[in-house]
Amino acid sequence: MSFRIRRDDMVVVIAGKDRGLRGKVLAVYPDKERVVVAGVNLVKHHKRRRQVRGGTEGGIIEREAPIHISNVMLVDPKSNQPTRITVQKTADGVRQRVAKRSGTPV
Repeated sequence: MSFRIRRDDMVVVIAGKDRGLRGKVLAVYPDKERVVVAGVNLVKHHKRRRQVRGGTEGGIIEREAPIHISNVMLVDPKSNQPTRITVQKTADGVRQRVAKRSGTPV
């Protein structure tokens, strides 16, 4: 299954507790239909201290949790607004993603 949102894309959250926030896609999990967006859906992770081989410090760490791919929308590079994506073929037969709002390639 291929998605129209990929890593390093700028997206805006359109549903949920973080609605309206923008961020860069850090990871895409196609099998779970989820994405990780920088600064969005922050959860507290309780990390235990490790003593073996140099170890790591323990504590409470805030990190991004995955959100469903249907709750984010790609940001149009031209108008800086949320947009849908279509896939078009160029003259030489290469598939490219195009923003529906402005028609510019993403």
